[in-house]
Amino acid sequence: MRGTIEGIAAALATNGLILRGGFRFASDEAAPASLSGAPAKSVLLVGQAGAIPWPHFRRWLERQARGIANPLDTWSREVIGAVAQEFGGRMVSPSDRPYLPFQQWAMRTEGLKPSPLGILMHPEYGLWHAYRGALLFEEEILLPEPHKTIHLCDTCADRPCLKSCPVDAYSEQGFAHQACLGHVRGARGEPCRVGGCLDRNACPYGTEHRYPPEVQAFHMAAFARL
Repeated sequence: MRGTIEGIAAALATNGLILRGGFRFASDEAAPASLSGAPAKSVLLVGQAGAIPWPHFRRWLERQARGIANPLDTWSREVIGAVAQEFGGRMVSPSDRPYLPFQQWAMRTEGLKPSPLGILMHPEYGLWHAYRGALLFEEEILLPEPHKTIHLCDTCADRPCLKSCPVDAYSEQGFAHQACLGHVRGARGEPCRVGGCLDRNACPYGTEHRYPPEVQAFHMAAFARL
């Protein structure tokens, strides 16, 4: 399977995506179905670091009809789905219903923990990474255990990610969705609409991987349409 994993990683890289590891489901787990319909035995997570996939996505989007719904999800399904088809896996997405436990899978795969914003904190990428899909296989794939990593939030005394939002959308009590949405849509929310979440941008880790303003504005516009 090693050659297959390398081939999958190379195929994903043509669109700026990366293979973020995976694991084997335990025999007593209620694993989702593989391509054949039998319970999957292994899962490989697909994602991004920084905004490397953005140019690939933009070129794809320019060829699509105007007003396509959920274009980033659609692009991710298309390109990851093509890799799944090539290697005999089943592609699943974080937006599939019923929702699959992508965050739990990611924590299990990479040993990450959530930040105060809910986004998993990566020791290299900080908050500037994402999971775009996963590949489910009926075969068992031998993968190394995740390395133990320092949870950077534990070393951060100031927690600027909880102090930069004008409406205190994030706090120890959780995410105030309606307060955030109302602010982003309102007259005073232009800095967020143009440059992204102020709390997220205040995090001092992984800044070299920070999404450019264009990318952050795209995601904020999608959030504001909810």
